[in-house]
Amino acid sequence: MVNYIWGGMILLGLFMSAVNGSLDKINQSIFNGAKTGVTISFTMISFLVLWMGLMKIAEDAGLLAAFAKLMKPVVRFLFPEVPPNHPALGYILSNMSANLLGLGNAATPMGLKAMKELQEINANKKVASRSMITFLVLNTSGLTFIPTTIIGYRIAAGSNNPVEIVGATLLATITSTSVAIFLDRIFHRFSRSGEGR
Repeated sequence: MVNYIWGGMILLGLFMSAVNGSLDKINQSIFNGAKTGVTISFTMISFLVLWMGLMKIAEDAGLLAAFAKLMKPVVRFLFPEVPPNHPALGYILSNMSANLLGLGNAATPMGLKAMKELQEINANKKVASRSMITFLVLNTSGLTFIPTTIIGYRIAAGSNNPVEIVGATLLATITSTSVAIFLDRIFHRFSRSGEGR
């Protein structure tokens, strides 16, 4: 369906440009867009390589293990159904660490592995468990402390102060994640009271 919508928009744009006599501007926009896409891609590759390298150094230095130990009580509170020392907790912590650093692409494989492990201990395979829902809620709440990817985009776009969004990102993260966890707990409590009827 989305393909049809995009196709319709492209055809409509071409038709309107032909009517207005501005087809040359479309050619110019296509080439400028391709150039911008390549520039942003290379900028993002350099950022991802830098942060992945720093993550590897932090892992070898034991900083990630210390961070995981620090975050363990929080994760145990958020995922009480997951047994202690289960592999899902490690993947959840890795996913959260990558998300906190704004490495959305690096967080995705860890998130998929965490969801796979959570499905392994899910009693009803056809319905998402409480832990799976909580994990999805956390990921969609925009859990980010350092928006590395956005900073990279801003640098590629020529921003004079690409890190000025860090404060707003922190405020947005605290607000959205707090509301997400609160609503997750409220819905879980209502669903439990509904099961008891």
